[in-house]
Amino acid sequence: MIENKAKILIVDDVESNRFILKDIIEQMGYQPVLAENGNQAYKVVSRIWPQLIILDIAMPEMDGYEFCTLMKSNPKTREIPIIFISAYDNPQDVVKCFELGGEDYITKPFVPEIVKARVGLHLKLYEANRELAESNRLLQTSVNEQLSRIENEKKNVLYALTRIAREYSAYDANHIERISGNCRILSEAMQLSPKYSHEINDIFVDTVEMAAPICDIGNIAVPANILQKNSFLTAEERKEIALHTVKGAKIIDDIIESGEPNDFLRMTFDIVKYHHENWNGSGYPEGLSGNDIPLSAQIVAIVTNYCALTESRAYREPFDRDTALTMLESNVDTKFSRDIVDILKKISKRLK
Repeated sequence: MIENKAKILIVDDVESNRFILKDIIEQMGYQPVLAENGNQAYKVVSRIWPQLIILDIAMPEMDGYEFCTLMKSNPKTREIPIIFISAYDNPQDVVKCFELGGEDYITKPFVPEIVKARVGLHLKLYEANRELAESNRLLQTSVNEQLSRIENEKKNVLYALTRIAREYSAYDANHIERISGNCRILSEAMQLSPKYSHEINDIFVDTVEMAAPICDIGNIAVPANILQKNSFLTAEERKEIALHTVKGAKIIDDIIESGEPNDFLRMTFDIVKYHHENWNGSGYPEGLSGNDIPLSAQIVAIVTNYCALTESRAYREPFDRDTALTMLESNVDTKFSRDIVDILKKISKRLK
């Protein structure tokens, strides 16, 4: 058997017809493979993957119509061209063949020149379609790679701005890494909870891990002397700091408008804008309450508070884990969801 030659599957229950077609196909330089009925042909297809099928209509057990329907309903075989053959030239039969997805129709007795012309034409079309599909696949791969590079560049810009915002805020050097890692740990634990399993999947976990550190990107628009102030803030200064959610969201929104939105940017927007909303509606910037607050923002709000409490500040030493958890729990039903805080407490020993 010559492996590099096109394989043509001939399906006909009449032996003489099979061998007539076999001789014609061999004369064309292709490799004929014979089957006596639809059932036999169906088993052969997955073994040889023919480039074209010549198919009789009237056969016992499984006729040509049934076999064609099976081929065209399977994504792996639907592109294989099928040429129907029949001793009948009833227009209704011809129409049905095309309706089922057949590419052509040849009547018996066979005229070798017609068979060769039809087979040659459909093999060329099949090969051209395969080349076009491969070109499209390569093009799509190239486009996806370019889009991925662009999205990575956007993330790098956001992370660079976030590092500047962190320096303005005088956070610990590993602040960003702690927020990212702890948001992943908490969201993974929530994924196992019946209450949240329908909302949190693996993509959500990966995305919140990447997006969480960007929560305070708006701090780059807040004067450093306010962010780094070691004494109590005035009412005006508190208002100025509160604007970091809106200003940060504007940065993300501008990036979204400059290209195709994706899960990362959409979640980042929610986190940046809403991570200071409170469970009872007393937060900012929009006074959202309960589960109107995006879940990603709720997760980040609790984690950033935990991280802030357990990190040193210019005006205090860090609190230990148990004290920080007690302080978080004191804000249940006012700032935080009880369910999420309960989960955080259960996995607190895993937190960074």
